[in-house]
Amino acid sequence: MKNKKTILSASVLFFLGVFTYGQEKDSIKANKDTIKTNTVEEVVVLGSRAGARSKVDSPVPVDVFNVKESSIILPQTNIGQILNAVAPSFTSTIQTNSDGTDHLDPAQLRGLGPDQVLVLVNGKRRHTSALVNVNGTPGRGTVGTDLNAIPSFALNRIEVLRDGAAAQYGSDAIAGVINLDLKRDTGKLAGQISYGGNLTPTANDHTGDFDGQNIQLDLNYGNKIGTKGGFFNITWSSQFRNPTYRAGTESGPIYNAYNAIEQRALNDGVNLSSLFTNIYNTPNSQQLVNYIHQYAQNVNYFSQDLQNSIQGANTISALQNVLKSANFTRDQLNYITDQELAYRGQTRKDFNMQVGQSKLNNHQLFVNAEIPVSDNWKVYTFGGYSIRHGTSGGFYRRPSESRTFTGLYPNGYLPQIGTDIQDISLAAGIKGKWEGWNIDFSNTYGQNSFTYNIQNTGNTSLRFASPREFNAGGLRFSQNTINLDFSKKYDVWEGINVAFGGEHRYENFKITQGEVASYQTYDQFGNIWNGDPSQRATDFFGQPLPGGSQVFNGFKPGNAVDKNRQSVAAYADVEFNFTNWLLVDAAARYENYSDFGSTFNYKLASRIKVAPNFNVRFAGSTGFRAPSIHQIYYNVTSTLFTNNQLLEVGTFSNDSQLAGLLDMPKLKQETSKSASVGFTYRIPSASLTFTADGYFTRIDNRIILTDQFLKANVPQKAQEAYDQLGINAAQFFTNAIDTETKGVDVVISHNARFSGFKLDNNFAINLNKTKQIGDIHSAGLLQSPQLEKVYFSEKSRVYLEEAVPRVKASLSHTLSWKNASLYLRNTYFGKVTGADIIDVNGDGIIDFNEHQQIGDKIITDLSAAYQFTKNVGLTLGVNNLFDIYPTKNLTASTNNDQFIYSRSTSQFGQNGRYVFARLNFNF
Repeated sequence: MKNKKTILSASVLFFLGVFTYGQEKDSIKANKDTIKTNTVEEVVVLGSRAGARSKVDSPVPVDVFNVKESSIILPQTNIGQILNAVAPSFTSTIQTNSDGTDHLDPAQLRGLGPDQVLVLVNGKRRHTSALVNVNGTPGRGTVGTDLNAIPSFALNRIEVLRDGAAAQYGSDAIAGVINLDLKRDTGKLAGQISYGGNLTPTANDHTGDFDGQNIQLDLNYGNKIGTKGGFFNITWSSQFRNPTYRAGTESGPIYNAYNAIEQRALNDGVNLSSLFTNIYNTPNSQQLVNYIHQYAQNVNYFSQDLQNSIQGANTISALQNVLKSANFTRDQLNYITDQELAYRGQTRKDFNMQVGQSKLNNHQLFVNAEIPVSDNWKVYTFGGYSIRHGTSGGFYRRPSESRTFTGLYPNGYLPQIGTDIQDISLAAGIKGKWEGWNIDFSNTYGQNSFTYNIQNTGNTSLRFASPREFNAGGLRFSQNTINLDFSKKYDVWEGINVAFGGEHRYENFKITQGEVASYQTYDQFGNIWNGDPSQRATDFFGQPLPGGSQVFNGFKPGNAVDKNRQSVAAYADVEFNFTNWLLVDAAARYENYSDFGSTFNYKLASRIKVAPNFNVRFAGSTGFRAPSIHQIYYNVTSTLFTNNQLLEVGTFSNDSQLAGLLDMPKLKQETSKSASVGFTYRIPSASLTFTADGYFTRIDNRIILTDQFLKANVPQKAQEAYDQLGINAAQFFTNAIDTETKGVDVVISHNARFSGFKLDNNFAINLNKTKQIGDIHSAGLLQSPQLEKVYFSEKSRVYLEEAVPRVKASLSHTLSWKNASLYLRNTYFGKVTGADIIDVNGDGIIDFNEHQQIGDKIITDLSAAYQFTKNVGLTLGVNNLFDIYPTKNLTASTNNDQFIYSRSTSQFGQNGRYVFARLNFNF
């Protein structure tokens, strides 16, 4: 805490010092500032259809980040991490051991969900990802936008509207809107080559050194088309990122006594697993017994009592009773493990999971072009293609587990989830003026797909015949949006702007089944299992060998879907400048969806100029978020053998037969009511700007993914529906809760020019609190007070309310002199709560809401850039200078010391200090 106070105090003193200096009237002249994005004259187009205006004169809060200039000095290189560093209202953290979510970082604005912020590119709606976040991370059950599919080097700037805007822009804009403005540069080739990695004592599973190496090449070229302002600009980016390793040392039992005997036999050319398929149907059982007797004697660390028990057991059943793990204490199993590791020349770290950022290769192409066709009209197009291949680790399959076939994997294995993510987008349109009207007609297409290739794994039920790699199927989302927009300014009062338009959107969601072996269970003869338990393949102890590809079962034919929907919308937006001190903006939007109906929303915003440099602004609106087509149709199920029955478990779609039998209501839109009030204040003589905004958002019928409803726990009529379809457990997407979010954003910007130096200072803080209010909306045959904690579990509550910092602040300084620049930023991440329910206070009692608190931290970034010539420059820097890590997990949450840090919260990640060098060039 002392270090935090020191850092903050030093930064505040620095800030106030330059503020005082800036008050000297003759020291600087505001009109000499050429860094437009750091002055109070910075303009925005987001949040209004009346054109650009100074952001302090906007009736709603908008942040602007000049990515083109800051890319030279910032440590971060992708859009999500850039915004996480510079925008306190924005949160996005690299996830670990969360399947496809490892390669797509859920992004949140103002503490609301990843699917409650709308993303635009050049003002046009961006399609969302194909991935549904179903794992234990913040944003569980949501579908966000894949910001990592767009190269940050293609951007000119990013605008972040921090206010509800569904009445202006449509579904998803409950928390706000992010607009990515593409570069329009011409006449030069610009590029950068970056190399960096994590230099930290915790690298390589806490053995130190260097990991997470990252090499990135960015190129941007633009040129003019014709002589009337036409241009094209093209960006290519390639990234090669190595994984980081942040596991501790595996502390649990790895081997059992049977594994030790099995290895001695294997060393002598005898594979015990080849002598049986179903241990209860072993024709050469005496041979197997004899081999176990023979090779057990070669295990020199077995106690004499154990040796005697083994030699005295003359049947398979008797040997099972002697060797089963339940006969040994945890300490005894760990003793066997340590002895066996020494015998095999292994260490416990050889059995670590891959905890940390995933391996990633990413290639991106983006184009932006515009061609005038007359003095008043121009055609334009922009879009891109990206291919991203990621590899992340699952949970280690230990040799002592029945899900590990030791005949192929005597030491177990670490399965890997390979994910191929393709993203395609293309927008084209024509815009211009006709009789005073600005007209824009466009078509925007986007597609995102996830294909799962599971590697270094197996279908355990296939035993020796199992492949080691599986195509597990995939997800694809496509969207096509047609827009026609009109706007016109009238010279009435101080100006009136009238805008209206329409939109048609088509969406398609597709799940593709995997190869048969990725989801199927096979019997002891290698045929698809028919459900007869006596035909199952088993391990030595009689445990059935599970089917499907380990770590990620493939999508089954019954999971495959190909669904679409359409929506149409019409909007009107009128902005009144009654006087030069009063601005009022009113907007309304009607939208109709083919799958759930219609919605009407409105917004009213105003800005009052109380004094020449002091504005008050406020806004109120209703909003909505349509259930994503993914949430309606996503389903993934597995078949398990439970109580002598084949039963289905998993996620069932909202239109499934089970949902119908249970009277689960169809998904409908989330609705919101938002209000905000704030002020902006400028001190031109000091080049100082203050903005502060308080906000409130209530969301009704929020869609969540429930926990599993077990057959044994549901009411009798629901059990009958389960029995009818052969189901043991099910979870659903449903409109289950209402929430309230309250918060405050404060932004202070300052710049100074003195003696050839340029100094820019920026401070921002976001405070927010989201909580579930009112009753749980249980419904149908699952309507029961006892089931409300399944609809919205304690873990789900933590993901929603406490897994993301409620307080986040940043203080940054950029000092430039001639060809040199120095950048310093301190970011404060408030405390969060781990989702695991554990005995935190050590009293032996686990309360239903007992969670570990993950403490607040300050992360310091420092970088320096020097331009050697007008064409070549070099940047050196450090992200997380002091190598700060989150609070360590308590033992109960570490999974045998694998998860040293929480994987269910979103602060700043667990990679530690990152050092980098970047060569910048342009010709």
